[in-house]
Order: sequence, then C-alpha cells, then structure tokens
Amino acid sequence: MRPQPSSHLRLARPSRDLARAERFWVDGLGLDVLYRTGTDTEADHALLMLGWHQAPWHLELVGDPGGETPPSSTDEDLLVLYVGGAIDEEVVDQLVRAGGQQVAARNPYWDRWGVTLVDPDGYRLVLSHRSWP
Repeated sequence: MRPQPSSHLRLARPSRDLARAERFWVDGLGLDVLYRTGTDTEADHALLMLGWHQAPWHLELVGDPGGETPPSSTDEDLLVLYVGGAIDEEVVDQLVRAGGQQVAARNPYWDRWGVTLVDPDGYRLVLSHRSWP
C-alpha cells in the first residue's frame, strides 16, 4: 500500500521536559493527550502523544531528560496551523502563560500571515490566519 491523503501523520520530537511540553500544547493550545507511557517502554523513554482526536496527525514527544538526543530546532523548523481567521489573542496569551514565547519569525511572511511562538523545547509553532488550501 502507498501513502495516501488519508494516511495519518505522526511528528516525533525529543523533549527535555514532558510536563512543560504538555502544559504548552495542552493547556496553551488545547490539544488532547491521546496516549502516554512511562519509561517502561521498549525504548526506555517516556512518550506523550498529543493532538485532536479527529485530526489526521499527532505529535509524539519523546522524553529525554538526560539529553541523549537534545531538541535541535532551527528558526525555519515550523509547525504551522492554518486557522482560517483572525488569531484569538487569548490563545496567544494562553500559550505564553503555558511556557511559550512569542517571537518574530525569521521569514517576515509568517509575521504578515500569523503569530509565531516557541515551545519550551525551542520548536516553533505558527498560528496562521490563512486557510489551507
């Protein structure tokens, strides 16, 4: 079978602190905890999977408090959510209160079309007021 438009997407990333990451993504953005494990997995890492139950994607955050595989994002590594309307400032405020930081985008395109925030692990989230496609 080949990948197709209905294929589910998982974006896996290391995290220094799953509790801080969960606060940002769940309390700040409003994602749901879809699954979690302790360190008793085959890989000996805690896992936290976040998303919305009906969405065709989710984030997998891999706990790595020892820093064996530290997060290494760049200013161009973006997770963009197209919300299709004006960004609710309360959502931006919630994300900041939940440990995020609002920043200027490296590419001014994203400042024109949305708001860029950095999560506790240094990954960038863009909330774009544009629609997709």
